[in-house]
Amino acid sequence: MVWIRTGVTSLVLVGLLAGCGGRPKDVLLPVAVSAPIPGSTTVDMAVATTRQRSTVPGQMFTGERARAIDFANIVVSIPPDSVRKKGDVQWPKKLPGNPATDFVTVKAEDMNLAQARAWFNKRIKATPKRQALVFIHGFNNKFEDAVYRFAQIVHDSDSDVVPILFTWPSRGSVLAYGYDRESNNYSRDALELLLKALADDPNVDEVSILAHSMGNWVTLEALRQMAIRDKRVAPKIKNVMLAAPDVDVDVFRRQMADIGANGPSVTLFVSQDDRALKVSRRVWGNVERLGQINVAQEPFATEMQQDKITVIDLTKLHTDDKLNHAKFAASPEVVQLIGARLAEGQTMTDSKTAFGDRLVAATTGAAATVGTAAGLIVTAPVAIIDPDTRDTYNSQIKAFGNTLSDNADTAGSLLKPSGVAY
Repeated sequence: MVWIRTGVTSLVLVGLLAGCGGRPKDVLLPVAVSAPIPGSTTVDMAVATTRQRSTVPGQMFTGERARAIDFANIVVSIPPDSVRKKGDVQWPKKLPGNPATDFVTVKAEDMNLAQARAWFNKRIKATPKRQALVFIHGFNNKFEDAVYRFAQIVHDSDSDVVPILFTWPSRGSVLAYGYDRESNNYSRDALELLLKALADDPNVDEVSILAHSMGNWVTLEALRQMAIRDKRVAPKIKNVMLAAPDVDVDVFRRQMADIGANGPSVTLFVSQDDRALKVSRRVWGNVERLGQINVAQEPFATEMQQDKITVIDLTKLHTDDKLNHAKFAASPEVVQLIGARLAEGQTMTDSKTAFGDRLVAATTGAAATVGTAAGLIVTAPVAIIDPDTRDTYNSQIKAFGNTLSDNADTAGSLLKPSGVAY
């Protein structure tokens, strides 16, 4: 196995020497804005995370798991609407970014629990309807991906809410699907505690939740745990928006049964042509993924009606007629505003899928290639020419090397005869 590690590492070095490309990384180092840019706006958000802190300037948090929930306050400056396309994140082409044309960070500060509570209470009291919006990102998201995407969603939906990003440990690579999945389970207690704290705050009137892709799993699990523990979901949690949920439909049935009939209003956004969910379905036993169901067919049509779930099928929804659906138009304000963006084709993630990752997933199957020598070898030549593959490749090499070392140590201990010195 040593030859594999040596050969793969050599390919990585060649790839790194081939030059860099793609968008800049570690964009969260604050940029000083000497004068306000006419037409620019800012999104001031709180972050609650189960990620580990980073020592890299401009990164703040890694994709690894922390032992406890952590907090931060980030303010993102968004350039004038006249120079950007609604629904897009304008990533800087180089650092520091230009606030006249790019999304840039103007504040990024760590917070402890007391500081987070003080920040939140100050903001919620100044919000007319005292509404909080919690966003839970999906699979394959680095920390900065989630931050800038949430800032864009809040700005473009024009939602007058206090924005709170809950970000769980994702390594930001297609090859880390299994790790990301387990990170969801790892984070459900922390999300439950966050939601309970928001609902228990006397200054809060309403909490809305927007979850995407794999983030729907940790969301539903947190709500399920709350319902079991407290005999109900907190009444202030009124709206839950499930966008393209990467959740087994059979498991969803059980989760909704535990959440109960008196739970929050649920709006489900589905699309039958979601390619990512098609792959996930193959990986997870060929059972329907919730975000890809055909709600016109049974048993889904009856089940959604019985559970009082509002379903928006984005497969058939025309962009020029996005609100011409009675249930959707009658939804609460926050759901309407965000739902309108989703209906227009709102992108929910800014994590790029590296060509090398796609190649491995297409040829051997994503689940089978997580951390394996075969996957790394197939991807290595692509890392030479594709900057996004290089970006995810180093972390995979490191994880693979650690696995080899651990396995070798374990094997050595098992095979070592008693009383023999090595």
